[in-house]
Amino acid sequence: MITESKFSCMRDSFTIRGTVYADDAADEKKVPVIICHGFTADMKRTAPYGKYLAEKGFRAFTFDFCGGGFETVSDGDFHTDMTPMTEVEDLKCVMDYVKQRDDVYADRLILMGCSQGGFVSSLTAAERNTEVYALILIYPALCIPDDARKGSMQVIRFDPENIPDVIGEGRFRLNGEYARSVVKMYVFREIKGYQGPVLIIHGTGDTVVSYEYAVKASEVYTENGNDCVLHLLEDAPHGFNDEYLDQACELIGEFTEEIL
Repeated sequence: MITESKFSCMRDSFTIRGTVYADDAADEKKVPVIICHGFTADMKRTAPYGKYLAEKGFRAFTFDFCGGGFETVSDGDFHTDMTPMTEVEDLKCVMDYVKQRDDVYADRLILMGCSQGGFVSSLTAAERNTEVYALILIYPALCIPDDARKGSMQVIRFDPENIPDVIGEGRFRLNGEYARSVVKMYVFREIKGYQGPVLIIHGTGDTVVSYEYAVKASEVYTENGNDCVLHLLEDAPHGFNDEYLDQACELIGEFTEEIL
């Protein structure tokens, strides 16, 4: 039986709130997986992965980034408080919380991220290489720094040479620091800091993040000495549902069985 329980931790003055999925209510130790949602999303989108991993015997942790989406329950405002780098700090806070729990194997911590959550997970894994046992990237938005340099981040347009304090408008209004924090970043250099096993899953029908970024990341990780596995799902879009979600879960299950 899959149980769900709430958890929270603090990053500066912000409270991060999340959900723990496990296949029982006992304190039995399990391998932990922290799952990160994407831009404008929340942990409801990552819940299917959490439940699947719990069924496979993991203790899965989903959470909302501070200001990370339109309906997140963690503190922070989407329009003013969130950047990719604040999300890196959020993830490090969740890692520290998870590692001190008595019901997990802290030395086998797995990071998993979808879209922007994948970008954030790859940066965090590089920064905390020795603390991350494995990394799972689902259609990771490794395009974010390139998009910032183009002055075109999804529906948001701006002058990359003179990034204003506010970019975008309406629902997609953001703090200009969102772009400034990554505009000089070269992601394929940054991710080399991580040296553990990597799984990347991306759809060839993705019109938000080209699957070529996944291909390039796989090449970089492999050249870096990582044990990296890349799966391209034919015609799959950005965001997996139905058969694509099932395929992704099956591939995650195969990967985790092999590395553990």
